[in-house]
Order: sequence, then structure tokens, then C-alpha cells
Amino acid sequence: MQGYVRVYSRNADGTSGGGAGDGEGTIVYYGCAGPIGEWTQRIASLQPTIDQSVATMYGRLPGANNGNSNAAGGAGVASSHERIKIGFCTDLDKSVLVNNFEKRGWNQVNGDDDWHFYWAGVQTCRNIFSVDSGYRMHDNQMINHFPNHYELSRKDLLVKNIKRYRKDLERDGNPLAEKTESNNSSGTRYLYLDFVPTTFVLPADYNMFVEEYRKFPLSTWIMKPCGKSQGAGIFLINKLSKLKKWSREAKGPFHPQIAKESYVISRYIDNPLLIGGKKFDLRLYVLVASFRPLKAYLFKLGFCRFCTVKYDTSVTELDNMYVHLTNVSVQKHGGEYNTLHGGKWSVQNLALYLEGTRGKEVTDRLFGAISWLIVHSLRAVAPVMASDRHCFECYGYDIIIDNALKPWLVEVNASPSLTSTTVNDRILKYKLIDNILSVVLPPDGVPDVRWNKVPTADAMGNFELLIDEELAAQDEAQSNSNTSSHHAKSSRMSSRWK
Repeated sequence: MQGYVRVYSRNADGTSGGGAGDGEGTIVYYGCAGPIGEWTQRIASLQPTIDQSVATMYGRLPGANNGNSNAAGGAGVASSHERIKIGFCTDLDKSVLVNNFEKRGWNQVNGDDDWHFYWAGVQTCRNIFSVDSGYRMHDNQMINHFPNHYELSRKDLLVKNIKRYRKDLERDGNPLAEKTESNNSSGTRYLYLDFVPTTFVLPADYNMFVEEYRKFPLSTWIMKPCGKSQGAGIFLINKLSKLKKWSREAKGPFHPQIAKESYVISRYIDNPLLIGGKKFDLRLYVLVASFRPLKAYLFKLGFCRFCTVKYDTSVTELDNMYVHLTNVSVQKHGGEYNTLHGGKWSVQNLALYLEGTRGKEVTDRLFGAISWLIVHSLRAVAPVMASDRHCFECYGYDIIIDNALKPWLVEVNASPSLTSTTVNDRILKYKLIDNILSVVLPPDGVPDVRWNKVPTADAMGNFELLIDEELAAQDEAQSNSNTSSHHAKSSRMSSRWK
């Protein structure tokens, strides 16, 4: 694919459906551009190479108007925007932010002043969108969070939304909800949507968790507080008595009336892919420009985060977070932490390593499955997300790969860290912010909610398009209106989706 992922379906009667199927209920998998979205290009170039014919078809040529009256090509709009002096606010004193803003000639202002772009913390965002604040944003203002971003980033709500998404598809008879017999858990599992470990929310699901635990009494589970990040409050259990002991010490958190904080408890991925004997996870950045229609981009310069101590599943190491948690905020306190590389490895290096050890085909399949996982996690929350046109969001996806090269979604962060632990880290995060601004802002660089958020190929930088439902719908309409639609559709799909 050199443009976007189709994630709609066509039912057997020819009507449009809501899944990722095509034809007579047949599942058709659409990954990202190329087998792994150019992630495994031999590091000769990290820039996207979009086929010119496809770019022309979607108005994506550099400098193209894209059918947008607010683009730089509109002389009237451009001239009026030239008089606008952009003011930015930020709650974070981070050089990767301020330097990017000032590079564009923007001036820093206070939140009480007339601002155009706000890189805010979640609490500031909550205050701005609060009904009590009475604040109303104008057309030339943008902010970096959606009002209820927590539907994706709170661990309990993420699980709830994914479960609801599966059930909705199942109820509608969508082939995406197909199930198959499970090898490592009771009953069946989802064949295409099995990308989140078995998870329960405590205290609400305590009895269901105990029932599941007793079916597999030797299994290991991981407890996480729903509202915290950076590894805070996480611990592992392999005995029910340990959970009960924790419950007593926490003064009865399983009593709903006095519970101050919910936890999620998930089946621990105890067969992680190891490199050098150490566990790692992926931190990938996903930019969402809109939830309705869904427009999402994947930043190609993600990285692996390694534990500093070799993986060990023995009981004696169950409480050693340097073995089990990949968070830099945890690992940097360990004696084996390397300040030069920060325990990080680029996604490109991971892809090359896997191609050399497992083969290109399975590596391509893995990265395609990662794109699939991200797209459907976003589709799961899209119906409940407040998709305000003033908003965009950069989410930090944490993904674990098991030794069968199956990716698992661990959690999603609404405020991924912009702290730089190494020189390479600083370069990466500077590029991330620069590319985000280029994607979410119109070509003239002035925030404008009336813009259709279709960036040029040049503006995408190190981002690649995961999904754009608006473009997908336009393509579907164009396909249906073509008199020789069958032949045309087949030829376009062969060049665009493979």
C-alpha cells in the first residue's frame, strides 16, 4: 500500500460493511506501505517513497492544494494568514518542543493570552474542555489532546473498549469477529482480534479473575494501576494468596466503596522474544489527526527498550523489575544501565535482526500484524472518542513480541515522554515533534480547523499513513462509479495494496 489501509468490508450482497473484509465474507488483510511499511529499508533512506501515480490520484504531490481552500495555493487565505503572528503555549519545559516552535517563528505566550497552538498536559486539556471553564476555541487554535483521550490511554477503558468492539462486530456477523479454539486458555479466542492479553479490571472483575486463575493455577499475572505510568505500582503474581495478601495490605481495595484506584490484571506474556537473553518491548508513536473520520499515522523511527538484566521466570526473580519491566524510568536506576545507548535499539535494527534470524517473510508478517493491531485499537475507541477538530494526539504504543513473533498490545500512553536520555533520543524526539507539526498543520503553517488534514507527501516526513477513512470512502465511491470497475479495481489493488 502506498497510501492508506482499507478497513471496511463488502458483504456478500454487495453492500458496504464495517470490517476489513472483501467479497463473499473473505478476510483481506491490508498492512502498511510495503510489507512492513518501509521499516526494513536498508537504512539507506528513512523517507517515504510514494508512487507518483498514486500520489497524483490522491492529490498528494508536494505542494499540491489537495482540494483544500486553506492550502498555501489559495492566495486570499495565504495573504490573510501572513498577518497572523502565531502564539504558542506549553506546559512542558522541553527543548524539543520550544525549539521546534521557535524555528517556525512562533512566539511563546501565556495560557491567558490569545494563543494558536497549545502543547498541554492532560490536566490543562481537561480544564480547557471543562463545561465550567466556558472556554471556546476559535478556528485558528489547536491543542495536542482529545477531550477524552483516556478512552485509549487508561488501561481499564482500553480493555473495555476493545471488548465492546469485538462484541459489536460479533453481533453484526462481521468475519473479523471469527473465533478459533485456543491452546493456552479456556474456550476460544478471536482469530483476528486477539492482540490484548486476557485482562480483568479489579475490583469489579475479581470473581471472574479468580475463576480464570483456578483453571491455570501455575500461570503468572501482572498487576497495573489504571491511572499511572512509567512502571509505577506494577507487580507480578503467580499465587492467588499473594493477591489476597496485597489486598489486605492495601486496606481492602477490592471493596468498591473505599477503592481509591482501579487496577488491571493481565495474563503475563511469559514467552517474550529475547535478544541477547533480555526482554524488550517496542515504543511506537502513532499520530491521530482525527477519530471521525479516522486518520492515523505511524512514526517510522520507533525503538526497542531493553531490560538490563537477563530474562528469568524463576520465582526468585518474580519481584525483580529489572528483569520484567522495560520502562526506562525503571531501568535507568539499575546498575547495568548504559547511559550511552540508553538500552534502546531502533526498529530498523530490530527488523534487520529478525530478517537475518527468522527470515523476511515472517518479519514482514510481524510488522503487518503490528499495523493491524494499531488500526483496530483505534477503531475500537473511535465511536466513544470526542473527535474535536481543534485536536490531534500523539500516542505512545507499547507492544511486546512473543517468541512466536506475535505482537501484543501492552498499553497506550497519552503523554509519551519527551525527555531525552541519549543524543539519539534527542534527535529522534526533535524529528517527531517537527513531523507532527508538519502533518497536523495546513501547508501555510497556520492552525485552521477548516483544513481537511490531508498532508502532502513531503509534509509527512518520517510518518506513514496507517488509515484515512475519508480517503478510503472516496476511493470506494470512485470505484463504484467506474464503468469498468472490476478490472480497474483489480489493477489498482495490485499496485496499491501489495
